[in-house]
Formats: sequence, structure tokens, C-alpha cells
Amino acid sequence: MKARFIVNGRDAVVDAAGDTPLLWVLRDELQLTGTKYGCGAGICGACTVLQGSTAVRSCQIPLSEAAGKRFTTIEGLKNHPCQRAWLAQDVAQCGYCQSGMIMEACALLEKTPKPADADVDAAMRDHVCRCGTYARIRAAIHAASRSEK
Repeated sequence: MKARFIVNGRDAVVDAAGDTPLLWVLRDELQLTGTKYGCGAGICGACTVLQGSTAVRSCQIPLSEAAGKRFTTIEGLKNHPCQRAWLAQDVAQCGYCQSGMIMEACALLEKTPKPADADVDAAMRDHVCRCGTYARIRAAIHAASRSEK
């Protein structure tokens, strides 16, 4: 199937099977490799992108459902407060899960500009960081909430 959608503000047209996960379209067809494959079941959060301003798991969205929608990947963020805070707080160790976490943090701050710890914990509860940098993730989200866009 030929599908058209917007990625990072640009029109994308992809010809692939309708059941191909958006994750693989982003990585293999559009060369946007910042979105990571983690579990393929929507559990770990590594493949998180924004659909509009909502965080979604790209491994769970078939191309047929992506058609006509707007997505932002980690490559589409341009010096976002979350990215700056991640660096300032030295969040990443291995870094594999971080693009998904940053995208989730962006969605959280869009919905809740000044989140409490409970808000941060609820938003990030379904993200797996094998390095265990959760305290720095929380600190980075709070720092980003105080930063200017």
C-alpha cells in the first residue's frame, strides 16, 4: 500500500505492506534511526514517537493506521528543553531507551507543563531503562519544565 503522512514536518510517502509497523517504516524506509526497537510489543517504550502531541509506541501502529497522521521522532526535535535537560542532567548511560523517554517527556510537558513527581512517575512508568537512571530522568523532566522552549 502507498501511505502518505507527515514526519517531522515533512511529507512522507511510503509504499509498503499495510501491516508494517511504523517503527520499521521510520527506520528502514525513512532512515530515521533514532527511534529504537526494544521489545516489539509496545511494553518497553524505546520506540516512542509523538502522534500530534501524544506519545505513542511506533511498533504498535501499522502503516495503514499511520496514513494521514502527523508524527515527530527524536530527529524532529530541535534543541528541545527535554533534550537540553537530558544532557545537563547527564541522564543517559547506554542511551538506548533515551529517545523514547525524551519523546514521552515532551508529551508530558505539553499536557502538564509543571508536573509533580507523581505525574512524572505515571508518565514514565511504562518505560524500561536497564541502566536505572530513573532519578536523573525525573530531575531532567523537572529541569525541562523550568526551561524556555
